[in-house]
Amino acid sequence: MFETIIGLEVHTQLNTQTKIFCSCSTSFKDAPNSHTCPVCLGLPGALPVLNEAALKKAIAFGMAIDATINQDSIFARKNYFYPDLPKAYQISQFEIPIVSAGYLDIDTESGLKRIGIERAHLEEDAGKNIHEGEFSKVDLNRAGTPLLEIVSRPDLRSAQEAISYLKKLHALVRFLGISDANMQEGNFRCDANVSIRPKGESKLYTRVEIKNLNSFRFIQKAIEYEVERQSEAFERGTYASEVVQETRLFDTTKGITQSMRDKEGSADYRYFPDPDLRRVHIPKAFLEQVIPELPDAKKARYIELGVKPEDASMLVSDVAIAEYFEEMMGMGASVKASVSWLCVELLGRLEGAELESCKVGAQTLGTLVQRIDSKKISGKAGKEILDALLSQSASQPSDVDTLIEKLGLAQVQDTQELSRAIEAILAQHPDKVAQYKGGKTKLLGFFVGQILKNMKGADPSALNALLKEKLEG
Repeated sequence: MFETIIGLEVHTQLNTQTKIFCSCSTSFKDAPNSHTCPVCLGLPGALPVLNEAALKKAIAFGMAIDATINQDSIFARKNYFYPDLPKAYQISQFEIPIVSAGYLDIDTESGLKRIGIERAHLEEDAGKNIHEGEFSKVDLNRAGTPLLEIVSRPDLRSAQEAISYLKKLHALVRFLGISDANMQEGNFRCDANVSIRPKGESKLYTRVEIKNLNSFRFIQKAIEYEVERQSEAFERGTYASEVVQETRLFDTTKGITQSMRDKEGSADYRYFPDPDLRRVHIPKAFLEQVIPELPDAKKARYIELGVKPEDASMLVSDVAIAEYFEEMMGMGASVKASVSWLCVELLGRLEGAELESCKVGAQTLGTLVQRIDSKKISGKAGKEILDALLSQSASQPSDVDTLIEKLGLAQVQDTQELSRAIEAILAQHPDKVAQYKGGKTKLLGFFVGQILKNMKGADPSALNALLKEKLEG
């Protein structure tokens, strides 16, 4: 039996307006090479200047993971050649990063587990190679975009733990507002370092790096495949020849990892301090910034409000869901009903679509829930209205109250009106009234059914209370 050892390196693009060392825009999906300048093109004589906003975002992350913020840090040149890296070196950090020695706590089947974060350092992103037939093109719009590379310790022991850690990290950077963390656009991507060892041993064996993973599903599949590949090689006695220190890529169509290149060591990069950038000194006053309420604190607050722990975890899994929930409650909707209508009714209907693009805003759903709480409409009517809101055209939107009136779904709560309806039915069924008074109390449902046939929209709770009063009075 083998034990899996996993360490993760996450590259998250920071959502600054400009690049990390120049004033070029970080706008996405614009014409190729339209956001470049002598600095990000690496032209001779161009001098980089550190983006203060990127520094602040890195510090906010460090504070959120209870890490050490190094008040003095150094930028270095990481030397390697690749077509989308015009300088033939990347400005990164090596010896002294901005952030070191933090942690994230994740939920596992055996309880809470602490995952160490060794470091988080700032660096510039490379450009993008585009391969079309016989030609390769380079788009340098992305070159110089600020990255925060977050390096975990090898504390993860399964693909499931790795995904739990990544989802927690993904939610954290979004809650902090430091990154859009859009995996499809490549601004939250992961390199996984995977090795195995016989259970009971403490030494680390050869690790393999799986490069550029940007989907939770594919990350899990890649790790699981690599663990299986290494385990089978160990059992065959071919581990030493088959499992070498290298970088591999995950083929999403075949579901396998394939060799890309030998894995470089730090010596191969020939790090040295960048002579164009001074040592970064962070004054104490710069560190005294307020960070927003983080997922764990928010979850604890929701539980105190009466939300079930599993529902609270769902609410804080994505900043968009948490913000939507908060806005619903701000409309006067009850906590319990807000959870149900957001997590079950709305998200269930969206079937995985992004909440941000939903036609029904938080204020609208909050109003709907408030109308149900106040018994203006029933829960069944609420579902009908929600379906109508989701299907309406953008050019002819309707609000909740308009739809209640238009569809005739308002509940009747007027005591006099309900009394007249009850008395009419009781007068029609004197024999059933006698049987009820004789002990057949289950006939209450019969009377309710008869009244509701004639009176659409009667409030069931008000109706039941008044009916019992008349039958037992």
